[in-house]
Amino acid sequence: MTFYQPVGNEIELFQAAADNGLPVLIKGPTGCGKTRFVRYMAEKLKRPVYTVACHDDLTAADLVGRHLIGPEGTYWQDGPLTRAVREGGICYLDEVVEARKDTTVVLHPLADDRRELPIERTGELLTAAPGFMLVVSYNPGYQSLLKGMKPSTRQRFVSLRFDYPSEEAEQTIVAEESGCDRDLAKQLVNLATALRNLKDHDLEEAASTRLLIHTALLIRAGLPAEIACRAGMIEPLSDDEATVISLMEVVYAVFGRPE
Repeated sequence: MTFYQPVGNEIELFQAAADNGLPVLIKGPTGCGKTRFVRYMAEKLKRPVYTVACHDDLTAADLVGRHLIGPEGTYWQDGPLTRAVREGGICYLDEVVEARKDTTVVLHPLADDRRELPIERTGELLTAAPGFMLVVSYNPGYQSLLKGMKPSTRQRFVSLRFDYPSEEAEQTIVAEESGCDRDLAKQLVNLATALRNLKDHDLEEAASTRLLIHTALLIRAGLPAEIACRAGMIEPLSDDEATVISLMEVVYAVFGRPE
């Protein structure tokens, strides 16, 4: 089963929402474990999960389905949202605010007590099967006036706020996911904490738990710590060379400067 380290009461809240057919909104920074949590809960609940990475070009047809042409003529193919509705599975829309507003409108009747999905192209009106659950996520740090979620939409969901785990919990996650020892996990978490506390660099994102795991895997593969940290953690944080050089000084403070 997928490993997941709880950081609060998120498992109990998600379970209660699932038991009552309530949609869930998860908000938190990139790489803090939102997608892993959904995958873990889908396994725990024994429900199929259909994950959609939302983007500007995502259309309603990408979610609901479309007519295709095959050897025997035209046929209908369900999209991931429709499959989840029919099967009683979980449809997880990652970074939902990236999708076009005219696309997310199809979610509204599924996110209230109707739990219905109208399919205009086939004339069907699907009632969600027992077990269906709509889950969406986004990073509030990326919100803008154009891409924020409307209050009327947010109020349809039970909302969970995620953040980076405590240092002790994050050490457990890094060690479990990468197979590294606790000493290395502690060093990497100390590094991430120092990077997250920096005030002088205008970084778009903080060092995520995901980056720590990547770096630990590189070190376990035999790469020197400074090389692994630069490739696995520092370079993904910034394209500015001067910023990268400055951030590497934090790496040297934790792991030591190479001779």
